[in-house]
Amino acid sequence: MIMKGSCSCGAVKFRCTSLHPYPYMRCYCSICRKTQGGGGYAINLRADTADLVIEGEEHIRIYRARVRDRKTGEWKTSGAERRFCGTCGSGLWVYSDKYPEMIHPFASAVDTPLPVPPERFHILLNSKADWAEPEATDKDVQFDTGPGESLADWHERHGLV
Repeated sequence: MIMKGSCSCGAVKFRCTSLHPYPYMRCYCSICRKTQGGGGYAINLRADTADLVIEGEEHIRIYRARVRDRKTGEWKTSGAERRFCGTCGSGLWVYSDKYPEMIHPFASAVDTPLPVPPERFHILLNSKADWAEPEATDKDVQFDTGPGESLADWHERHGLV
């Protein structure tokens, strides 16, 4: 599926291809919550970098979150880059050098109509804000941490590839 997206002010537009366009996972971690806002979560998709086209790239800024190491308690800078518009602040996607072949666009930045998923995963509920209530249906699955299933596996299990 071709996905087109943009920031709120229109300074940045992007186009990419996604084999996994269902917005099925809502992340409630403190980083997503604080950088994306909304309902206290961010919805990330997967897209390929091979055909990523960006208009207004000069407006893009990068944020790398500071995270606390669970074992040592020390603070470190995340390797994941959260790309956002430097003009209006809209979150666009997450990128990591560990997986250079993909980006994770935020569903909120995608302008192309996205398919409705058959179920949703609500993840990292152990770090959600008290006021953020998951809007889960009977079909949805909730996790205190992350799911044991990859994005590709989820799509394959539902016959969506």
